[in-house]
Amino acid sequence: MAKFRRRTCFILSLFILFIFSLMMGLKMLRPNKAAFGDPFELELLPEIRQRTHLTKGFDSQKSDKISSKTNIKNLKTEEITVKASVASEAHPEQLPPLNYYLHVFYYSWYGNPQFDGKYIHWDHPVLSHWDPRITKKYPKGKHNPPDDIGSRFYPELGSYSSRDPSVIETHMKQMYSASIGVLALSWYPPDLNDENGEPTDNLVPTILDKAHKYNLKVTFHIEPYKNRDDKNMYKNVKYIIDKYGNHPAFYRYKTKNGNALPMFYIYDSYITASQKWANLLTSSGSQSIRNSPYDALFIALLVDKKHRYGILRGGFDGIYTYFATNGFTYGSSYENWAKIKYFCDQFDLMFIPSVGPGYIDTSIRPWNSHNTRNRINGKYYETALSAALQAHPSIISITSFNEWHEGTQIERAVPKRTGNIVYLDYRPHKPSLYLELTRKWSEKYRKERAIYALGHQELSRQPVS
Repeated sequence: MAKFRRRTCFILSLFILFIFSLMMGLKMLRPNKAAFGDPFELELLPEIRQRTHLTKGFDSQKSDKISSKTNIKNLKTEEITVKASVASEAHPEQLPPLNYYLHVFYYSWYGNPQFDGKYIHWDHPVLSHWDPRITKKYPKGKHNPPDDIGSRFYPELGSYSSRDPSVIETHMKQMYSASIGVLALSWYPPDLNDENGEPTDNLVPTILDKAHKYNLKVTFHIEPYKNRDDKNMYKNVKYIIDKYGNHPAFYRYKTKNGNALPMFYIYDSYITASQKWANLLTSSGSQSIRNSPYDALFIALLVDKKHRYGILRGGFDGIYTYFATNGFTYGSSYENWAKIKYFCDQFDLMFIPSVGPGYIDTSIRPWNSHNTRNRINGKYYETALSAALQAHPSIISITSFNEWHEGTQIERAVPKRTGNIVYLDYRPHKPSLYLELTRKWSEKYRKERAIYALGHQELSRQPVS
């Protein structure tokens, strides 16, 4: 009996050892980066069934604390700021062709003492909440560059000036490396600017020249400047086309009837009455730009579902969604993109969904943490890109290349700690993570678009029964 027990124990021990060895072997075979699966199963998305003010989703404050603790731990063994590096940049011969159906929103409003005599935008003020009781809970004042900037991330180029030619060139190089074909330049008319900036129209020639060097094209993202209406919009569109329209980097989109037309994104288009837009954008309008040398494609911002028919009445040519916060608006919610595409197809409008790598604006709106979207090491961005491709859009727009205040940038960012501020970064990945992901998805979109665009052409050739 004792001998039998010993033999049983021995066999059992061997079996346990076998199971342990098998599990360890499987663990070692598991790839370091698991394949990107269904975002809903992986819980990569916030609750998307709610609309503007989300009460569920990522616990952004908790995730920020976790990121900060991780950054502090890692930064103990490295330099305070990582210097710019070109080692990870792809060589031109390794890059896929530029995708002119992939646009990125670009901001030229940054300044520093060396080029502008002062810091501009990096010293962004902390914005007040509309409820004074909430405002009291948060600090006031402005950021103090170069170490304290109005962003939760820190640029590899530091607190740069948008007037620095070397910065503009580096930006074009980064877009080129990401296979982005078109930058949509935030634009105010000459002598006008946003409330925290300075006029920037005089930078357009340099941006066009630098873009052309890398075969990039430039379109215009017209901001809601003071008293914007149909009359001054006509003058400003005429100004842009007359002054910049002959530059080889000036973007034109080839329409289905073969015309190559300029394109203008109109930010906050909904704040102007649709009748005003109709004066400009319909052939019978009092300020009509149609069938003139200044005709163009005008793309309206869709925020709320009810804005759709106002966009139609206004005579717009398409819709974009801008916000990189899934669930924040009707337009920015991925679950609505198929319905928006269907609406656009019904009325022959272009659909341009906007995707982003994440969102965090608590450096300038500390009370807005409920709208933070964690980047999840690139997975949030890939989820957005995947959702956009599924909608078979005319164009995909990226929010943004360098809107640092809202944390939507794909520009290279680096770890940095100063005083009691610990900036977020892209680790464990390289500063070029989001440029590389953009290049990957640009190529995927280029191939898929060619297939469904061909299918659409063949369908349109079918005889009407």
